[in-house]
Amino acid sequence: MCPCLRAPKRRSPYSSVDSERYSSLVKSVMSTRVSSQTPETLQAEDEHVFGPVVKAQAPSSRPERRAPRTLHPFLNCGDVLETEEPESGPPTRILLNRGQGRSSVPSVTRILQQTQSPEQIFYLERWKRRMILELGEEGFREYNQNLFRQGKYFHSVLEELLESGETWKNKDPSETHKYPPEVQGYMESISHILEDVSAVRAIESTVKHDSLNYLGVADCVARFRGVLCVIDWKTSEKPKPFLSNTYDNPVQVAAYAGALNNDGNYKYQVENGLIVVAYKDGSPGHAHQLNAELMLENWNSWLLRLEKFTEQRLGDASSTFPEKRQEV
Repeated sequence: MCPCLRAPKRRSPYSSVDSERYSSLVKSVMSTRVSSQTPETLQAEDEHVFGPVVKAQAPSSRPERRAPRTLHPFLNCGDVLETEEPESGPPTRILLNRGQGRSSVPSVTRILQQTQSPEQIFYLERWKRRMILELGEEGFREYNQNLFRQGKYFHSVLEELLESGETWKNKDPSETHKYPPEVQGYMESISHILEDVSAVRAIESTVKHDSLNYLGVADCVARFRGVLCVIDWKTSEKPKPFLSNTYDNPVQVAAYAGALNNDGNYKYQVENGLIVVAYKDGSPGHAHQLNAELMLENWNSWLLRLEKFTEQRLGDASSTFPEKRQEV
């Protein structure tokens, strides 16, 4: 190739730069291990170019807790908290009257179901759709019926045990084997918890709050490790090692206790609660205690749910029976 046709060699624009003078800058820019600037110098440069940083208030990890419009007392101030052991005799059992007037007094379960948050409804619907896809409509219906049947049988065996004063571990194996395997699993799961339950005062007994107009059926009122509690027995297929895993159950327990404290059929007051979770496979159950402070927090949450339920009912009533327009 003719040398005259060769393109002239380009001169680098950096050839005239004093490399010794700027060697430290070149090294810092080219290095992949060491930043050319410290966080302090970066911040100073950013503030010079873009102005000072305006720091926004960090969002709270816990949502702001609303207060009920009317703070109904959790305890009945007219009654003195009992500290003595209860009188001898069978536990109180006030049956729920399912006759006339039943619909006029809503239950705790109904109120909680109809005032679920959008998030709760979303996850419940998603779970339901997944189960229907897996089991089919009929299979899902049968699954729910089996859960209800197992839970009811578990409660009846538990009541029988509490009324007799026996412990599951001391029961004759020939008696325990007559129960279905899942019920045996539930009872085995909470047998260590039942050893700390004593002085049973009420079993499956209706409690009613006349002022707030709601009722419920408390599973049990007894002492747990010496502390008088409203106890709620729950069954679960998944582990629930933390109180937060029990969703609305603490609110439910607080609602029962608040009704009991204001029900003339009960001559004592209860400040504490207990949620016991039993597992079908017999793995050790969990006992979640609610002290007086937690019960008050959940009582306020219950009052908010009750307000929401009342507002919904009033809204439904006004839409069903709209006011007649006045004729001109």
